[in-house]
Amino acid sequence: MPRSPNDLTLMNHDRSIASKIVELIQADGMEVGSHLPAQMLADRLRVSRSPVNEALSLLHEKGVLSRERNRGFFLARPVEAPLSDVVDALGLAQADVVTSVYFRIADDLLKGALPQAFSEQMIRTRYGLTNAQLAAVLGRIAQEGWAERKPGYGWEFSTMLTTPDSLLQSYRLRLALEPAALLEPGFRLEPSVLARCRAAEQHLLDGGIQTDTADQLHERGVRFHESLVEASGNPFFIDTIKRVNRVRRLLSYRSMQDRQRYTKHCKQHLQILNLLEKERNEEAAEALRAHLKHTLDALSRIAGILKP
Repeated sequence: MPRSPNDLTLMNHDRSIASKIVELIQADGMEVGSHLPAQMLADRLRVSRSPVNEALSLLHEKGVLSRERNRGFFLARPVEAPLSDVVDALGLAQADVVTSVYFRIADDLLKGALPQAFSEQMIRTRYGLTNAQLAAVLGRIAQEGWAERKPGYGWEFSTMLTTPDSLLQSYRLRLALEPAALLEPGFRLEPSVLARCRAAEQHLLDGGIQTDTADQLHERGVRFHESLVEASGNPFFIDTIKRVNRVRRLLSYRSMQDRQRYTKHCKQHLQILNLLEKERNEEAAEALRAHLKHTLDALSRIAGILKP
């Protein structure tokens, strides 16, 4: 029996989520045997558990994951090849189309080439999308907070964080918040989280700065900083930093045109981790403040590439 359009949309959405799960596996440097809890993935990808469970089942069918009764899914084999190669090998190429168009829309928005309000038909026609691809692209954009459906009909892009000043303002907020998180009374950075963060930085220093996609670079940076704030145990800090990271994504991608600064960033991240491992939190907070100030100054100097 032929699949309905809704079935195809759901199938392609599951493939897109599966591709993002593979990307997270690589970004976190997960080893064979690592547990992939559905709720954790749903929180990380900001989707419900249902599509995550479908994507996990798909990756299980592909042999990437194993499944244990009453325990869930575990990484069955290494996922070390470049993401695009893994996606092709697993037949998840639909996600590549979605990602490509996602970045084209982001760039066009920052160039001022798209109207603030838009229809699905306009996006479908302009970028040559199928209904399934359109649903996946708009779903991702909505999840990341830079567009939303208007009451009644059509869509509207958010005006937040589409100018260079907006990105700099977000860093000034982080400069006030993140170092303070390290000084919270309940701060505790689990050894497993510390090891994961350290491995991600080493991956970048070993060549990932040049080879990782903008998606991967952004996700690694987000996970480092969110992991530190999450260790504070303060839900107000955690919610604020996640909201900021969700909406600063657009300009963060464009700033990645200049990757020379990432080597120094990685070394600063490793220094902060070393201090936290030794429970020298006040020194770590000062190092984090200096790191964010360095990034803010660097972004101020390259503001030209953030402009339309």
